[in-house]
Amino acid sequence: MAPYDIVVAVRRRPFEPFRITLTEGISYEIRHPEFCMVSLTSVNIGLPIVGDPDLVAQRIVTVDVSHVVKLEPLEVPVKG
Repeated sequence: MAPYDIVVAVRRRPFEPFRITLTEGISYEIRHPEFCMVSLTSVNIGLPIVGDPDLVAQRIVTVDVSHVVKLEPLEVPVKG
């Protein structure tokens, strides 16, 4: 996948959470644009601390952009 395709998903306004799936089947949920940084060759994905309202990453995973095979929207709960 082209890095620019990922950038489009990260910069969409309003932001829509999405899932990145890799060639080996691993996937990562991007729920905040601050947790995904794209370069020409890699994607840095912040893995948040569960339930942390301050959006602090517990760790960062770097994946080769050539291993990204799919972006798909996450279902967002309807506020009611």
